[in-house]
Amino acid sequence: MGTPVIAPDAASLTAARTAPPPLPRHVAVIMDGNGRWAQRQGLERIEGHRRGVQSVRCVVEECVRLGIEQLTLYCLSSENWKRPQTELDFLMSLLKEFLIAERPEIIRQNLRFSVIGRRTELPQDVLDEIDTTAATAASHTGMRLCLAINYGSRAEIVDAVRSLARDVAAGRLTPEAIDEDLISARLDTGGMPEPDLVIRTAGEMRLSNFLLWQISYAELFVTPTFWPEFREVELHAALEAFARRQRRFGGLHQPAVNS
Repeated sequence: MGTPVIAPDAASLTAARTAPPPLPRHVAVIMDGNGRWAQRQGLERIEGHRRGVQSVRCVVEECVRLGIEQLTLYCLSSENWKRPQTELDFLMSLLKEFLIAERPEIIRQNLRFSVIGRRTELPQDVLDEIDTTAATAASHTGMRLCLAINYGSRAEIVDAVRSLARDVAAGRLTPEAIDEDLISARLDTGGMPEPDLVIRTAGEMRLSNFLLWQISYAELFVTPTFWPEFREVELHAALEAFARRQRRFGGLHQPAVNS
């Protein structure tokens, strides 16, 4: 005769029902649809970017409230420089304005702050505000807010490979010593947790050269909502979907067995 199954007591059942759903440690967002939202409203594309800043504020505040460890926002890809110069100029101005205006909130919420992406194409006045904000938040211990600006994952991987190649050429490293951990450490995101959840707005089913190495086992959530309309409700829908996923990391899900 098999071992009898012992029914859980009422307290155990209550605890199971009231246990909070699992939250992602790191949420990454591809903020898409600003221009299309504006055009549907009969507005210029730049107004979609301006409205999108409100969504950034809402999502940052809610992630802080929920206890998310890191939020990474895809602000400007390395491919976005193909856009009209007037739109690019506005984006740079809006970014600078955001960094200045949100600095008091970064202090108030104890946010850690970092930026990933190549600095070379960014205007000096924007770089100055990035560096000032990073210095201001250097001692903070709260949620990390990471902005991907002039970021492209392929370029990031190329830069990491070049860095490793220089070390090999200089005799500081052997090719055999290069492994996944070492490559990860040389990426812009070195020292950060890998994303658990990637959210893409505006319904596009692609990754757009975003964190390709880092999101190998991330859960994906695509919503038709344009970024300027993305608020706490949409964030919670993504988090609830994440909580229902069974994360196997390449293995097989093992159903619970009675013992």
